[in-house]
Order: sequence, then structure tokens, then C-alpha cells
Amino acid sequence: MRLILVTGANRGIGFELVKQFLERSNPPEKIFATCRNPDGAQELKNLASRHPNLVIVQLEVTDPVSIKAAAARVEGLLKGSGLHLLINNAGIVKKTTLEAETPEYMSQVYATNTTGPLVISQAFLPLLKKAVQESAQKGLSCSKAAIINMSSEAGSIKNVLAWEFGQVVSYRCSKAALNMLTKCQSLAYRELGILCIALHPGWLQTTMGNTGGYQAPMTVDEGVRGIINTLSKLSEKETGAFINWEGNLLPW
Repeated sequence: MRLILVTGANRGIGFELVKQFLERSNPPEKIFATCRNPDGAQELKNLASRHPNLVIVQLEVTDPVSIKAAAARVEGLLKGSGLHLLINNAGIVKKTTLEAETPEYMSQVYATNTTGPLVISQAFLPLLKKAVQESAQKGLSCSKAAIINMSSEAGSIKNVLAWEFGQVVSYRCSKAALNMLTKCQSLAYRELGILCIALHPGWLQTTMGNTGGYQAPMTVDEGVRGIINTLSKLSEKETGAFINWEGNLLPW
């Protein structure tokens, strides 16, 4: 996984992914960390000051113009190389009950959590395809070319994780839709050589994860270590699947 892009990298899971990738014994050649407001991402800027292979890129996931500009900037910085791993991590939640859910909340959450990954994947598809063309690897893997959509077991229609701790209907619906998007991407992009996965990172102790006065059961550090370990093992057998941070299959 030499050339990586992570959205929503200024905090939570996204920031920890960038941090742990950089701390590896064989860190990425370049990692692009995107966020809506780079000027306000102080922790990310501090990290970039210590790691010249980290590049902060402005990207607003609900703005197609911003997405297009980010893709153009990354393409220029790659200087002819492709992008191996795209992690659609940026997401939002509106902490409401079913009775308090609104059309505005549904639209806002869906725009960030579902439409955003769709448009971002479309924008960076040429760079993922270029990575495939450059690779001599057979099969599918994250070191060849992959789209990882950060989903949630809260969007599992069978499991409906943590309903008793928060109904967050718009969030659950957006993640169920993201899972379908991932399946569609896997069918369309398999023949291109691109792996596509929906991944539940675990219920982690982030701003989003600690909800309704409850603390999530797992630290961000622990969850992200599991995610990175799982990413390194994925192959064509898992493309189109919904898995957790340990690589275990989850029901839709």
C-alpha cells in the first residue's frame, strides 16, 4: 500500500489511520489526508511537519467541485503514478430519535455518508485504474488498487447494532445504502482489477462513537490496528463483502 488517500482525516478514525500508516516499519510512499478545513486541522498539520510523505488536501465530500479539484491536485502530485488505496472514511451522524428525524437530516447525512463516497470514487477511479495498469500482481488487493468504504454495523438490517444506545435513523439508513453502493462498485470494478469492501471499524471511542452518554467499548488505537491488519490480508475472495475490523463477515 504505497500510495493512499484517506478522507475525513482530521480527527477520529481517519486521523488514526493516517498516523498508524505513517508509524509502520514500511510506511506509504505518500499518503493524502483530506479534510474540509486544512487550516483548522492542527493535529494533522503537526503530523505533516514530521512526515514529508504526508500531504494534506482540502476536500469537502458533499461538494463535487471540491472533489474534482482534490482529484486533480492528487493526480498532479502523483506525477504519473496511480493511487493504490482509497479509504472513504468521512462521515457524519445526527443524534436523533425516529420521531425527531427530519427530511433535512436524512438528506444531509445521506449526502456525506453515501453520495460522497460515490462521487469521490468516481473522481479517483482513473488513478485507481492507473495503479492496476502499473501492477504485476494477480488478483485483487489493497496493495494493487482498492476502495474501502467505512461503513457501520449500525447499518446492518439484521444486526442493527446498538439500537438501545441511539436510534440515529438517518445514519443507519445512509450506511445501509453505502453497503449497497459498495456491492455495486465491486460488481462494476472487479473486471478493472479494483477491490471494493464495506468495512465496519468497530464501535470506537470517537466523538461520533461516544453517543447518548455512553462510551464506546473499544479505543480508536485498537480498532485502527485491526483495520490496517485486515486491509493487508484482503483479496478477491472478499470483494463486495461487508466485514468488520477483524475481517469477519457481517450480515447485510
